[in-house]
Amino acid sequence: MQPVLFSILGFDVQTYGVSKALAAWVAAVLLARAFEARGLDRERAYSFVLWSTVWGFAGAKVYFLLEQLPTLTVHDFGGMGFTWYGGLIAGTLAAVVMVRRWELPLGAVAGAAAVPLSVGYAVGRLGCLLSGDGTYGRPTTLPWGMTFPNGVVATDVPVHPTPLYEAIGALVIAAILWWLGRRANGPTVFAGYLILSSAARLLVEFLRTNSPAFLGLTQPQLWAVVGIAAGALLAWVARRSRREEQGPVGVPSADAGMSDREPAGLAR
Repeated sequence: MQPVLFSILGFDVQTYGVSKALAAWVAAVLLARAFEARGLDRERAYSFVLWSTVWGFAGAKVYFLLEQLPTLTVHDFGGMGFTWYGGLIAGTLAAVVMVRRWELPLGAVAGAAAVPLSVGYAVGRLGCLLSGDGTYGRPTTLPWGMTFPNGVVATDVPVHPTPLYEAIGALVIAAILWWLGRRANGPTVFAGYLILSSAARLLVEFLRTNSPAFLGLTQPQLWAVVGIAAGALLAWVARRSRREEQGPVGVPSADAGMSDREPAGLAR
């Protein structure tokens, strides 16, 4: 593992930070292509990812600091220590504000963002693995167990490489969402993202070392349950809306297959 990627004039360039910048860049490129395919301004995609990332990192850090109470120390304000769900909440709020400000179709943007979000998450998790940031799992005797003697949070005991599990899972989810995006509208695709990504986090937490918070579940697992429920509700609403747009069986309406404010033939 290599927490410091390289040094320039005595300044250490951290693997963790580089991986997060790379994740944002990959997500921006993919989102720009998705915007263009839906008839949206691709330049908006780069601003969209930039500000969602900035506010997402701010939210992730604030959430992490709140988690450390009442044992908060000056060390906790350093360059490490971010909580994914804090970033997701803050980033989502920033995204909604931008969608409303730029008068973009929310359903189309949500559907376009699903695959980039999942791929970006995979890249970021690989950065966690390479830096050895401590998000790995419990000790294991499995042949693929890994040690992190030089990690930010070092360990010589073989443990589950859960960041690698999450990265692989996120890429599989991205492939599923890409397939779904060719067959369903934007809200349905984003519902799939919420359900699949939350289910993946729910499962991987059983291998992590986080302490139970409620009913034997860790805090990330509780958020994962919320995500699954939100995704299921969104999928139900999207399906119901689509049925109402289609009208009675066998008599499709003139707007069948179109979500609100999306151009004909571009609904994803």
